[in-house]
Amino acid sequence: MHLLIVGGSDAGISAALRAHELDSSVEITLLVADDYPNFSICGLPYYLSGETPDWRDLAHRKEFPGIKVLRRHKAVAIDAGQQAVSVSHEGAEATMHYDKLIVATGATPARPELAGHDLPNVFPLHTMEDSFAVHRRLEEGRCDAAVLIGGGYIGLEMADALTQRGLDVTLLSRTETVMPTVDAEIGLLVEQELRRHGVRVFTNVNAARVRTQASRLAIEDSAGKTHGADLVIVAVGARPETSLAGRAGAQLGVREAIAVTRQMRTNLPEVFAAGDCVETYHRLLKRPTYISLGTIAHKQGRVAGENAIGGDRAYAGTLGTQSLKVFELAVVCTGLRDREAQAEGFNPLTVPSSANDHKAYYPGATSLHMRVTGDLSSGHLIGAQIVGDRKAEISKRIDIVAAALFQEAKVEDLNDLDLSYTPPFSSPWDPVQMAAQSWSAAVRERLRTQGPQRHFEHAHLIDRAAV
Repeated sequence: MHLLIVGGSDAGISAALRAHELDSSVEITLLVADDYPNFSICGLPYYLSGETPDWRDLAHRKEFPGIKVLRRHKAVAIDAGQQAVSVSHEGAEATMHYDKLIVATGATPARPELAGHDLPNVFPLHTMEDSFAVHRRLEEGRCDAAVLIGGGYIGLEMADALTQRGLDVTLLSRTETVMPTVDAEIGLLVEQELRRHGVRVFTNVNAARVRTQASRLAIEDSAGKTHGADLVIVAVGARPETSLAGRAGAQLGVREAIAVTRQMRTNLPEVFAAGDCVETYHRLLKRPTYISLGTIAHKQGRVAGENAIGGDRAYAGTLGTQSLKVFELAVVCTGLRDREAQAEGFNPLTVPSSANDHKAYYPGATSLHMRVTGDLSSGHLIGAQIVGDRKAEISKRIDIVAAALFQEAKVEDLNDLDLSYTPPFSSPWDPVQMAAQSWSAAVRERLRTQGPQRHFEHAHLIDRAAV
């Protein structure tokens, strides 16, 4: 059996490794369009900041036993009827046949309608080659100031990275606050951290035009301001790269991503797909959506690799669990926000709360700001967001919530979890549990002020300790 995989990043490599793990007799060929299979694109900001000085350290692995990795081989067409892929390599084209095919072509940077986006020293940041181009600009000649277009993950991480490099950094975001995947209250705390480190933040603005000005760049925004820079990074999101599969007749779904079953099958015979190029099943919404995350790509690739060699594993689904470091802050979230939940037919209530990350009498305690969202009609947990000091075990805390969401827990169920405690790390009630108790207290207050006749159906949401 010959398993052909197009794409050598998270999903493609995970698929290949899983297939080889389960059946070492399978012939596995992996086509990589560039020269960097299985490199951590998430690590690019740390390479550019100097925290990971050697880009080679970004390789998740350097050896691929049992897998034939063909670098600089680009798939240009799929003939699903003939089970063949046309492949271009160094100007020559060849045909490769397969028994099973996995498409893992990833995503491509979104290109804004920005005049001057193709000028020298205006960069995307999506591939290893992109990072090398930015690195050369940082190392060659005078480079004192940068403008970042986009207030999402890449923009925020690069604000941190380039500030560490000693540049003056300006960040332009078209959203109300930076990091639009969290509530504005959390986004404002992130903005404060950026400004505390000298980053100039402008929200509710678009970059309108980039032009040259003497030997530098000038970026005009929609508010009429002009920002000078020696380099510009455009990071306004990504879209699924589906041109290869689409031309072959693959059905496209949410946001024009490849439509797949939970077994990662496409509508094409013997063709699977996984990673940033496909839609993903959401456990709360019970339907496909599109979320571009490395964690999702790894899991989908593993499922695709197993099923391509005869398995029948189903992808369990995503909750959109994410984490981010911005200078000394960690920002994390999982599940749905209030506005998203309401749009999907839930009856959400979001309650903010704060608690120390560990007992106050042990030195170094810091405050965590949390927002828990639950459904008033059922009591079920819907989502959570946390921001605080990056050393405060914040990723652990959001993972508690993600695990509870995965099991369709109620908010009150968080209080039953047997979590670890020692004064330097937590409290007898972990901050996540305190946040759940704050949510229950808010429900009690609603019952008290709005009357049990009107909201008797919510009485089961009151925490047991109050009954």
